[in-house]
Amino acid sequence: MKKIEAIIKPFKLDDVKEALIEAGIEGMTISEVKGYGRQQGHSELYRGAEYVVEFIPKVKIEIVVSSQKFADLAINAIKNAAYTGKIGDGKIFVHDISHVIRVRTGETDADAL
Repeated sequence: MKKIEAIIKPFKLDDVKEALIEAGIEGMTISEVKGYGRQQGHSELYRGAEYVVEFIPKVKIEIVVSSQKFADLAINAIKNAAYTGKIGDGKIFVHDISHVIRVRTGETDADAL
């Protein structure tokens, strides 16, 4: 089992969601997060005053899949749908999951997904 975490630009969320659905990936958790990478934030002008935005708003998507095959499908769907070609497109992290339990039924591992 694999857990995929993707940090993307907020306006790409709908595109990524649709791409995951088309790839047959069901279920995801979405969080609004803030952070920065290489772009190190930016300056904005508001009513004539300049201020620095150190942490950029992003969206974090978390998905757990049963196999490497589904992980590859999810990664490709996210990578293609989130791409703009500009700095700050995001990152994808892949983790191994050793055990999953569905609280309601007690099912474990692949059955719990």
